[in-house]
Amino acid sequence: MPDPAYIAIDLGTSAIKAALVYPRARRVAHIRRRPFPEPLPGRPAHWVELDPAAIVGAVRSLLAELAPHAPECAGVILCGQMSGLVLTGPRGEARSAYLSWRDQRLTLPAPGGGSWYDQLLARLTPHDRRRLGQEVRPGIILSYLYWLARQGELPEGAAEPPYAATLLEYVPAALCAAPPVMDPTSAVGLLDLETGGWPDDLFLRLGLGGVHWPRLADFRTAVGTVEVAGRALPVYAAVGDQQCALVGAGVGPDELSLNISTGSQVSRPSTALALGDYQTRPGLGGGFVNTITHIPAGRALSVLLALLTELGGPADPWPYLHQAAVAVGETDLQVDLAFFPSPVGSRGAITNIHTDNLSAGHLFRAALRNMADNYQTCARRLAPAQDWARLVYSGGLAHHLPLLRELIAERLPGPARLSPVTEDTLAGLLALTMVLSGETSTVAEAAARLQAAPPKIE
Repeated sequence: MPDPAYIAIDLGTSAIKAALVYPRARRVAHIRRRPFPEPLPGRPAHWVELDPAAIVGAVRSLLAELAPHAPECAGVILCGQMSGLVLTGPRGEARSAYLSWRDQRLTLPAPGGGSWYDQLLARLTPHDRRRLGQEVRPGIILSYLYWLARQGELPEGAAEPPYAATLLEYVPAALCAAPPVMDPTSAVGLLDLETGGWPDDLFLRLGLGGVHWPRLADFRTAVGTVEVAGRALPVYAAVGDQQCALVGAGVGPDELSLNISTGSQVSRPSTALALGDYQTRPGLGGGFVNTITHIPAGRALSVLLALLTELGGPADPWPYLHQAAVAVGETDLQVDLAFFPSPVGSRGAITNIHTDNLSAGHLFRAALRNMADNYQTCARRLAPAQDWARLVYSGGLAHHLPLLRELIAERLPGPARLSPVTEDTLAGLLALTMVLSGETSTVAEAAARLQAAPPKIE
């Protein structure tokens, strides 16, 4: 009997990735990538808007490319970047541009003083922020809707109010010409975590009565079907990429995850709601994820890399830079990688420069040391008792920069393991198809099986 495949799609920030995943064989194959569409030109400073149709078009092209390799395809499952906003109609049609999570319009000055974000925060109580998982920030649906409402662009009493959606609801809805469905993992800064439902009282207080909210349902729910190569394939509700990656890395409640890639997070799954001085998000298949996100990582290192390679250099400078940082041994150069707003600051710096330490090796050694310091700070904030059984490293930089792992281990000693796969999100989507296909009954069981016997990545 053939092993039915699912088409797995990861809507990343820099690329859209797709592959075939086989739940019975625990295999990932035929990985394909498309560059994520570029932001629309001519927008004001600090705005980042994209054409939603271009994003759906890229997904459709990946579906068409992979379908011939999966004659027994059982459906389409997705994960991807959370936050951002697309106003959507009842058949998945876009009624706005996609306002990316990278957009910073809420940080701009607002009439009456302060920024739009300052004014939003002033309308929230400490209990509001707590029940939303400490996730209120520029870039999430709630912040964009507040901004649109203040511009008069969310009229009350419209005959057909739009749905508020992220890409994770818009793309499946657009593929299926169906109303959007939201998995709880996608509802960052939206759900009342204490009740598991929408905080309608808060929405009304912020003037957001002019929108519909997607139906809440988990990844086992089909949004509708999409026709690919003459076949109608079910498309399942999409999930958040962070939670999906944690499942792909097999991170358990007794472990502390350090996911280090373009961005990075310190995270710990929890079976019970435990709100605190960190972010809390719904977990996949139940439970919660306590996390601190937007810790400087690859995006910040790329700023230094762009400086060093401005006049040219090797096509892949990372091996040289890593070896140069190892060869330095120690450095008194100081680097603060907080070039973007982060939980460890929002102003980067390079200090204590002298003629003996201004080199690529010293620069990247100091940068990696700063990253390790940041992970120590965030880990202790997330879990003050430091009662995790082991660290779990995942993400591209964690795999490719052993020096970084060594520096972290000096600050967070104890047992640690490296995720057995580099494609954490695709492995997480594979785990979800193990549930969809009946191979396992729960997400936790699927994750445990993949940790015990890592999937084949072809």
